[in-house]
Amino acid sequence: MVRIVGAPFDLCGRAAGSRTGPAGMRLAGLRRVLQELGVGVRDEGDVPAPLPPDGLEPGFRAFRAFLEVASELADRVAAVLADGDFPLVLGGDHSLSAGSVAGALRRFGDRLAVLWIDAHADLNTPDSSPTGNLHGMPLALLAGLAVEAGGTRSAEWSEAQRRLLAGERLDPSRIGWLGLRDVDPPEARRIRSFEGSFAATMHDIDRHGVVAVLERLSHWLSERRPEALWVSFDVDVLDPVLAPGTGTAVRGGLTYREAHLVAELLHERLFGEGAEVSLVGLDVMETNPMLDTGNTTAITAVEWVASLFGKTILGGR
Repeated sequence: MVRIVGAPFDLCGRAAGSRTGPAGMRLAGLRRVLQELGVGVRDEGDVPAPLPPDGLEPGFRAFRAFLEVASELADRVAAVLADGDFPLVLGGDHSLSAGSVAGALRRFGDRLAVLWIDAHADLNTPDSSPTGNLHGMPLALLAGLAVEAGGTRSAEWSEAQRRLLAGERLDPSRIGWLGLRDVDPPEARRIRSFEGSFAATMHDIDRHGVVAVLERLSHWLSERRPEALWVSFDVDVLDPVLAPGTGTAVRGGLTYREAHLVAELLHERLFGEGAEVSLVGLDVMETNPMLDTGNTTAITAVEWVASLFGKTILGGR
């Protein structure tokens, strides 16, 4: 059973509007598309979204609101997984994945791997972030990275890790990135220092093709041997020509066919006979209908999810 959880929160990103992303994907027919594939679906509604804070706050912008939403999201994801169901989280800005993946960590611990399909690494810390926006930091938070500088943000960072992770950090060797093309230098250094992690940039896809890159990913999963995989899909991994409705657009992303081939090959790897790792949850983040035309980006994201769940041109798997 796929259980849809909306998270209409965008206070930690650089552009307002992704709070309407869950509604956009619902209007694009997400539930109907999955049901047509024979998937059982139940919509759990949305995590309550707090109002923006009044005035400026010390530390991270909207930190208390973020922690409230991320904690509730972690609880909901953990509960869905405990029931043996599949959480499909609709965002919202990408800071929310600190909550959804934290919920999966509570269930699977060090048996969990994460595939981050995104133009950005989201591996900044308060020490290295050029913007100070939490939507660029969720993986660093999940990996338990420390902050060297003191002050309010350092205290908030530690508080978020204590509350969300509860001692279960994400092993950096079980993080994979796909589609990277806008990575800050400190993030690049961290990725190179994470022994055993996987990173495929758009250069790798341009040079070797999607099939070769997915074969490398499959080999990485076989080496890491996780029991469970969480996929976090940021629509900005797609080229802005296909997905203009996002506040984090970067030119030069995946084409329509490249994106669907990624989803189709992931389906074969994760749902096929003898699969060694189970796909246990999915985020779809940063869809921003306020910056879109005709809900194009949400429609494209729904089509991508359909391919991940087995939709093919001729039907049947």
